[in-house]
Amino acid sequence: MNEHLLKILIVGDGNVGKSSFVHRFVSGQFNKTYKSTVGVDFSVKLLHWSEREKVRLQLWDIAGQERFISMTRIYYKGALGCVVMFDVTSSNSFLSCRHWKRDLDNKATLPNGNSIPCILLANKCDLSQRVVSSDSIDRFSKANGFAAWMEVSVKDNKNVGEAMRRLVKEILTVQSSLDEPETEPQDCVYPDLDSQCERGSGCC
Repeated sequence: MNEHLLKILIVGDGNVGKSSFVHRFVSGQFNKTYKSTVGVDFSVKLLHWSEREKVRLQLWDIAGQERFISMTRIYYKGALGCVVMFDVTSSNSFLSCRHWKRDLDNKATLPNGNSIPCILLANKCDLSQRVVSSDSIDRFSKANGFAAWMEVSVKDNKNVGEAMRRLVKEILTVQSSLDEPETEPQDCVYPDLDSQCERGSGCC
C-alpha cells in the first residue's frame, strides 16, 4: 500500500479557530477554550484514502501573532498545501488573508516554482453576527488564487473533514502532475554543420 506524507500549513490571524479546527479534525473533539499557539504546533492524522493509498498529514498550526510572522519561512519549508482561515465575524481577519496568501506565495513554492495549493476557510459560520458575505469570500478566493473556499463551523463540526479532503485531493492531483516524467526533446541533427565540423572548417 502506498503512503503519502503531506505537510500542510494552517495559517491565519490569532483567535480565528485554527487550533480548534486542527483538534476537531484530528481527534473529533471541540474545546471552547484554547491557549494561543506559541510559534507552531504539530499534529498528525492518518487518512485511509483508498484501498491502495494512505495519506499521513503533518499539520503545522502556525501562530497568528505578529511577532511570529518573521519565522514563517522556516515553518513553510517543505509544505505541500495550506489552509488559510478567518473568522466570519471579524472583517480584519478576512482582510489579513491577503497578507497570509502573499506570504505563502513568496515563501512556499513547489519544485516547479508554482504556489502550493491553498484553500480558504470561513470559520464560525454558525454565529449570527457574521460581517463577511459569501459573495465577498467567493470574489476574494478567485482573485487570489485559492483552489477552493468553504464555510466551516468547528463548533458544529460542519465541513471540517470535507475541507481537509478537498485540500488533500488538490495536493495529490498537483503532486501527480509533478511526478509525470517530462518527454525529452529529440536531438536535432544538422548534416551540413556536422560534416563541416568533421572537416574542421571553422566550427565553433
